[in-house]
Amino acid sequence: MPRQSRHEIPAALHDAKQQAVDRILMAPRRVQRRVPNAISVHPHDNVVGVGVGSKMVKGRITSRPCVRFYVVRKLDKRLVSPENILPAQINDVETDVVETGKFRAQAPVARQRRRPAQPGCSLGFGLPAPNDGLLMAGTFGALVTRGGARFILSNNHVLANENRLPIGAPIFQPGLLDLGDRATDGIAQLTQFVPLDVAAPNRVDCAIAEVTDAKLVQARVLAKVGKLSGDQPIDATEGMRVEKVGRGTGYTTGTVSDVSATISLEYDIGELKFTDQILIQGESGVFSGGGDSGSIVVAMESGAATGLLIGGNEKFSIANHLADVLTELGVTLVV
Repeated sequence: MPRQSRHEIPAALHDAKQQAVDRILMAPRRVQRRVPNAISVHPHDNVVGVGVGSKMVKGRITSRPCVRFYVVRKLDKRLVSPENILPAQINDVETDVVETGKFRAQAPVARQRRRPAQPGCSLGFGLPAPNDGLLMAGTFGALVTRGGARFILSNNHVLANENRLPIGAPIFQPGLLDLGDRATDGIAQLTQFVPLDVAAPNRVDCAIAEVTDAKLVQARVLAKVGKLSGDQPIDATEGMRVEKVGRGTGYTTGTVSDVSATISLEYDIGELKFTDQILIQGESGVFSGGGDSGSIVVAMESGAATGLLIGGNEKFSIANHLADVLTELGVTLVV
């Protein structure tokens, strides 16, 4: 299968993927009694994502395009009843099953105070009383602009507490979990967020906060990423090598494995579906971990930004297409 962006996916492959999404991923979840260490064999419970890519056969990537089922656990077929076995084909398109585990929005590990603050460092919101003892931090993704003003770009769940914070709420660097001080470390105010929807598919998890003083921030991403090559994002393609800096795992590299995945993620407000997402595998260990949400994902060959990290697990990371994020918020990257 040749490397292609999401806009180049053949219609037959896209349609087969959408059928799988509608039939399995978007189907109502059955209410089950939770049993420790138990795994459900029902596809509605085990499938956490559907995407497209090249089929793997005996551990090797082939040139055959397929619909991928991302599952909590890849089970021996002898354990699964015939009616629960995932289809081998959909509309004459082959399928593949990839074990990923569950996906979660990624939360924090400590990082330091920086002035000027840069993409890749710790930041976050503070909760009012009586919840002011709950501390968090995420990642400053990028510096963006609109109408002459400058804003910090990150996730809704990093800047807006999953829709729950009011516009104008202060944003701190470092995040309060990283010893940020409410009295002295405010650098921005929540300006806009795209609401997260529990009932319908989401495409982005993003928000912006206007910088209170331009001298407090700079656009250059922390080492080793450095300055972006331009203010326009590049389309992710399967096989693209990417890098990021996040406050949880620092600098890491990875490879794009899917550019049009529909994924189920666990948030505080519930289990959310995200459509048309980028999936990334780390090249030497994890690509992202706790505290990395909000990190910008950069194509290594070109130095152009391509995604906004929203979550993942120890096997795969999930990112929004950055072009979708910038369009939704009506902003442009600052480089």
